[in-house]
Amino acid sequence: MEHMMTLNRDHAATTDHEAVARKVEAFRLAQIAADPKALGALCADDLSYSHSNGFLEDKAAFIANATDGKTEFLSIAYKDPTIKIVGPAAVVRFHWMAEMMTGGQKVANSLHILMNWLKQGDDWKLLSRSATKL
Repeated sequence: MEHMMTLNRDHAATTDHEAVARKVEAFRLAQIAADPKALGALCADDLSYSHSNGFLEDKAAFIANATDGKTEFLSIAYKDPTIKIVGPAAVVRFHWMAEMMTGGQKVANSLHILMNWLKQGDDWKLLSRSATKL
């Protein structure tokens, strides 16, 4: 019986890990597409989104600013991602590498990202994000 419980717990952890990985990839694609509907569906209502310059946004401000057309992402890569499931939370870290057009200039940036995802029912939502310049 104990073996079965371990197996079920391991399966649940694997399933959660895969679900979070899918959400992280969906978030990356939604950022590139500047898709407000997709970003809104991926973010928790209590989102705290912090940029590498310390600028902090709530969910509404993040979605408005991410989709206002002032920055066009040419590419975003999430390098060397790690996902750790801790109960109903997932700690996600990766190296963000992006190229974008902003103010008529092509800009590249390299950041370390920390995301915290929260399981709400059967769905994972981005609760917080923090960025550090590399």
